[in-house]
Amino acid sequence: MLDVSDLSKTYADGTRALTGIELHVPAGEIVALVGGSGCGKTTLLRLVAGLDRPSTGSIRLDGEAITAPHPYVGLVFQEPRLLPWLSVADNVGFGLAALPAGERRARVAHALERVGLSAHAERWPRELSGGQQQRVSIARAFVANPRVLLLDEPFSALDAFTRRDLHGHLLALWAETKPTILIVTHDVSEAVALADRAVVMRPSPGRLDDTVPLSLSRPRDPASAPSEAAVRRILAALDRSLRPPGPAVAAPAEGAAWW
Repeated sequence: MLDVSDLSKTYADGTRALTGIELHVPAGEIVALVGGSGCGKTTLLRLVAGLDRPSTGSIRLDGEAITAPHPYVGLVFQEPRLLPWLSVADNVGFGLAALPAGERRARVAHALERVGLSAHAERWPRELSGGQQQRVSIARAFVANPRVLLLDEPFSALDAFTRRDLHGHLLALWAETKPTILIVTHDVSEAVALADRAVVMRPSPGRLDDTVPLSLSRPRDPASAPSEAAVRRILAALDRSLRPPGPAVAAPAEGAAWW
C-alpha cells in the first residue's frame, strides 16, 4: 500500500506547489495523474520517488516512510536516460550489481524478451529508435521488481502507433508482478488505456480535485463505447478542475477540449 497523507510542498521562493494531498493506492493498482500544466503532477511524483522532501505530510510504502530514493520504488522518465557507454543488456541490468551473475543475466534476458528486444541485447543505445530506447528504460525499471513504479509522461514524445505498442509491453510486464503504478500523462486516452482510476488535479496550488474510476476489462479497445465514455468523463472532470472559483457556469458540450 502506498499512502500519501496531508502532503504539501512549498518552495523556498514561496511557491505553493502542492497542498493537502491525500492519496491511498493499494498494491497492484494503476493510477493515472492528470491535470492542467502547473498542478504539481511531476512534483508529486518526485516526492514519492524520494527525490525531494515535502514541506508537510508523509509518504509511506507498506508502513515505511519514504524520505529518500528507495530500492522498491522505480522511476521512468519522459526521456529514456540510457547510459551510452553500456550495451542494451548492461543498461537493463545496471541496478542489479548486488545479484549473482547468473540471476542478473536471467532477469535481464527475461525483461528484454518481454519488451521484444532480445535480439538487440548487445547493441548500443544510439543504434535504437526512440521507441526501442524507451522499451529499454521500461525493462530497466521492471527488472528490479519494484513495489511501486512511477512514470512521468514516458510516452509523450512517441508517435501514436509506438505509444500504443508500448502500452501493451508495459501492461504485460505489470501483469507478472503487479507493482503499484503512478503514471503522469496529458493524454486522456492513455489514462483510459492503462489505469484503474484517473486522479484529476487542480492547480494553484496543486491538489486533488476528482477521481474517475476506470473499471474496464483488459485488454481495452480505445474505440469501444465504454472507453470513449470514460474519456468524456475525464475531460469533463478536467474542465471543472480548470475553472476559476466563482459562481457556477453552464458545463461545456460533452467532449469539449480542456487544454
